[in-house]
Amino acid sequence: MADTPVKELDGLQISKTKELKGTEKRDTLIAIEKKYQQQWEEDKIFESDAPSTAEVPFHSVSPAELRDKFPKFMGCFAYPYMNGRLHVGHAFTVSKIEFHAGFARMQGKKVLFPLGYHCTGLPIKASADKIAKEVQLFGQEFERYKDEEEGAPEPAAAAPKGAKEDITKFGTKKSKAAAKTIKAKYQFQIMESIGIPRQEIYRFADPQYWLQWFPPLCKQDLTNFGARIDWRRQFVTTDANPYYDAFVRWQMNRLKELQKVKFGKRYTIYSIKDGQPCMDHDRSEGEGVNPQEYTALKLKVLEWSPAAAEALRGKIPDGADVFLVPATLRPETMYGQTCCFVGPKLEYGVFRASENTYFVMTERAARNMAYQGIFDKEGVIDKAADIVGSDVVGSLVKAPLSVHKDGVRVLPMDTVLPTKGTGVVTSVPSDSPDDFATVTELAKKADYYGIKKEWAELEIVPIIQTPTYGDLTAPFLVKKLKISSPKDTKQLLEAKELAYKEGFYQGTMLVGDFKGEKVEAAKPKVRQQLIDAGEAFAYAEPEGKVTSRSGDDGTVALMDQWYLDYGEESWRKEAIEYVENADGKGFNTYSSETKHAFMGVLNWLNQWACARTYGLGSKLPWDPHFLVESLSDSTIYMSYYTIAHHLHKDLFGREKGISNIEPAQLIDEIWDYLFCRTEFSEDLVTKSKIPKATLETMRREFEYWYPLDLRVSGKDLIPNHLTFFLYNHIAMFPREYWPKSVRANGHLQLNGEKMSKSTGNFLTLDDAVKKYGADAARVAMADAGDTISDSNFVEDVADSTILRLYTNKEWCEEMVKDQDKLRTGELNSFQDAIFDNEMNALVREAKKYYEETSYKLALKASFYDFLNARDSYRDSTNVAGIGMHKDLVFKYIELQALVMTPLAPHFSDYVWQEILGKKESIQWAKYPEVPAVKHDLSAAREYVRQTSASVNSAEQAQVRKMGKGKATTFDPKKPKKLTIFMTTAFPAWQQKYIDLLEEIWDETTKTQKVDDKELNGRIGKMGEMKKAMPFVQTLKKRLREEPAESVLSRKLLFDEKEVLLQMVPALRRSAGLVAVDVIEVHEGSKKGTNVSTGAEVEITTPISEFAVPGQPSYFFENVDA
Repeated sequence: MADTPVKELDGLQISKTKELKGTEKRDTLIAIEKKYQQQWEEDKIFESDAPSTAEVPFHSVSPAELRDKFPKFMGCFAYPYMNGRLHVGHAFTVSKIEFHAGFARMQGKKVLFPLGYHCTGLPIKASADKIAKEVQLFGQEFERYKDEEEGAPEPAAAAPKGAKEDITKFGTKKSKAAAKTIKAKYQFQIMESIGIPRQEIYRFADPQYWLQWFPPLCKQDLTNFGARIDWRRQFVTTDANPYYDAFVRWQMNRLKELQKVKFGKRYTIYSIKDGQPCMDHDRSEGEGVNPQEYTALKLKVLEWSPAAAEALRGKIPDGADVFLVPATLRPETMYGQTCCFVGPKLEYGVFRASENTYFVMTERAARNMAYQGIFDKEGVIDKAADIVGSDVVGSLVKAPLSVHKDGVRVLPMDTVLPTKGTGVVTSVPSDSPDDFATVTELAKKADYYGIKKEWAELEIVPIIQTPTYGDLTAPFLVKKLKISSPKDTKQLLEAKELAYKEGFYQGTMLVGDFKGEKVEAAKPKVRQQLIDAGEAFAYAEPEGKVTSRSGDDGTVALMDQWYLDYGEESWRKEAIEYVENADGKGFNTYSSETKHAFMGVLNWLNQWACARTYGLGSKLPWDPHFLVESLSDSTIYMSYYTIAHHLHKDLFGREKGISNIEPAQLIDEIWDYLFCRTEFSEDLVTKSKIPKATLETMRREFEYWYPLDLRVSGKDLIPNHLTFFLYNHIAMFPREYWPKSVRANGHLQLNGEKMSKSTGNFLTLDDAVKKYGADAARVAMADAGDTISDSNFVEDVADSTILRLYTNKEWCEEMVKDQDKLRTGELNSFQDAIFDNEMNALVREAKKYYEETSYKLALKASFYDFLNARDSYRDSTNVAGIGMHKDLVFKYIELQALVMTPLAPHFSDYVWQEILGKKESIQWAKYPEVPAVKHDLSAAREYVRQTSASVNSAEQAQVRKMGKGKATTFDPKKPKKLTIFMTTAFPAWQQKYIDLLEEIWDETTKTQKVDDKELNGRIGKMGEMKKAMPFVQTLKKRLREEPAESVLSRKLLFDEKEVLLQMVPALRRSAGLVAVDVIEVHEGSKKGTNVSTGAEVEITTPISEFAVPGQPSYFFENVDA
């Protein structure tokens, strides 16, 4: 090892994840998990079928009545792509459906949680092709690869943050791929980084080998995680499984018949290298990026600058028409052009568009135009000359529609980007703050920029009237925002957005053929007028950077292609109405953020290319040289889950399933019948040779399990996959079978940071389960969060859970073993009653959170709060010298095992079977039914905890006084006595605040009728703000938990005197007190009654005056021992 060259260590990535010091407890828990996973598999616990036609004759009741009679739950998450192993981000999404499925079982429902494997598309094929090339380059085991050849490509520079180019268009965040890149130059290095042995990697040159390798690992990882998946229904996509292939072909045929699939020219993100569209799943960067359409203007060169004339001499035919071609999103402003900008340091090309026409622009723009029917030779980029931007400065060009008919000059602009538009920017300083700031700067420093001042001082003409900024929007905003130069980028960004929104939505045209019209209406008319006049043309490019899986920069092509017409008006209307869910019978999104995201996508999503020529997939039935793309064959596959086990027994459909059907028998009419699009006819049996009884059995599976109750996915899939999922269900199935809900979650951070292989902050599901065990990992998943915002998997939580589970297991075992030592007989009315009631409350609380899919809160109630309740009970009974009651100890063990079953099923089943001796798995158990919560006992429990904490705080307060030199005779080191002052009468000043709360409190919703600002204002006007606010807050807290009648009538739900007397023995022991007196204060006097003896006593301390019902005051003093 000492001889290892230092160079070999350079590429090692040090993991940033937590290191465990001891593993004995974890290993014990993992051994338990393995035992129960094997038992669950052997007992086929998670294999679930619809009620058979023998049990309930086919259509003797309606499908809805069948589902009512036999309640069910079907849920799934987006099937994972098979180009790697699952990581904890995947598992976080899995956990949401997993916890829901576990709880649904406990509700007595039949539960179906299936899983398939997505293999369609470019990523696997592209990676396989890379492996094939690398094997040729380096050898079968890459033995010819040398370390010095290794090198990671530099990360692409981040695009500057800015406003949207087109404010009318919905946008999404960057893809997750950016967070998943690793520093590896070659594909074989990436394969090694995910655990593939080097000697095995060459096999992955065959794309089909990926389908054999990764699905079993996915199943293994999820089984080890304890997932309640019915593995009989697993499958791979693509034509590798002929059954699923038949399903996809049927879907596409029916969508085409419904005129949802159409053919025509449309813009699409395109890879020149791959020779086909580059869809979201085909990209290593730029997921969610769409084509952005511009108007490209033809600014004819009237006179070249001397430098440009010299640079282009002999390279362009005499008499040729040469145009600078800026791309704009605001064609309606072209009347106000005063100049044209180029980047002085940018490299431009002069590209042949047709026989006598040439365009000046960047090569990037030419790559886009080459596939949009703009050049006379499709796909041919014919560059006649190169020229630097500074040489073009000073040239005179004719600007279409400009009021400056004699032409405008080309001027320098340092902020022109080569990565956006054509690299040529037309200038409208009346309405563009950037343009106004730049021409102002150029006019001030004309000599510095090497231009004539008058070139930058052409008259700025008003072209659009706005209600807020007048008729010269840009000068107004530049002055208002105090923009002094083009370098004030932040203010210019703000000004640009303000100008665009005001101009587009509120502006009125002042010039041109559409004078007097609203800009919003005039814009498309001006654009078409320019195009019809041959002075402009349509041009599109990606709205952001796109890189294909093959490493190619994405462009936009205008292609004849098959596409799904998602923007079609009636289809979109149905989808929007379903998501809006106005009648409560539509779509549940669990959060307003998810709902708004769906609505945003539905309002902009349009045509989507559904076919490609390269990759893996099913062939388009009517045009078989195309493959169905990966986001189009994955929209209704959840319905396939319902019958998959009837069709095949293995992933690839090589072995027939329980219905003994060949793939060829699955004609389109069969799928129509199985999925309730048509009714039975004898022709089905005649054509398919499938018996009627078999068809009815399979249709029963679909009719029972559908609609899909819950689909869980990351929020990044809302702009494509999840919205397509909705659209296709609406098109393909009767409304009864449309999906009921989608739960979107955020991305998962690891230990508070973005997960990234390159930084070492990365954890696969396999690693997490091996490191912490399944239940501890599951608890950390539940603790990570439940909202659509990003969540956080904290390894310290998983680590501490190992200790909690292990010690809880040992405690339960010890209690059962030593049960004869536990107290028996009647339960007492204090410690026992409070603990019993608290367990009942926590069972109900956990149920509420499970129903809301709030798993972090369900975890708190079922695990942390249950443990705390047990500990408090144990401590209070020990201090009281009575010990715990056997019945309650066993109730605790049983209840906690049950309420933790959705989250930690292995631990729960061990407790259930091994410790409690139950005869069958806890997976069959129902959620516990417990007595109603007794609010008086809950209030007493809270009072005990608060009082215990207040006693400690009161002693510390008196000690602090002594430490600060204030007069006090109390020494905590000497024998001490505690006097607790309590009263049954409230101070008179509180009544008006009681009356206020009675007025503004809504007991039905347990909320206040006014907001906090208004409530606080009213309290402030009533005087006594300082003491009134804490009083009101305490009452509000009680109102949320207790009946308003008892709270506002100022009656405690419990006997305070009795509770305090019950607490005395525990307080004496826990605080080391010689004596504890409880004194009831007589209102308005200096006397009180000793609650224990009934004797009247003199009160000498003013502390007694602070006591109110439910909130005693405390006084410590030293006494003789």
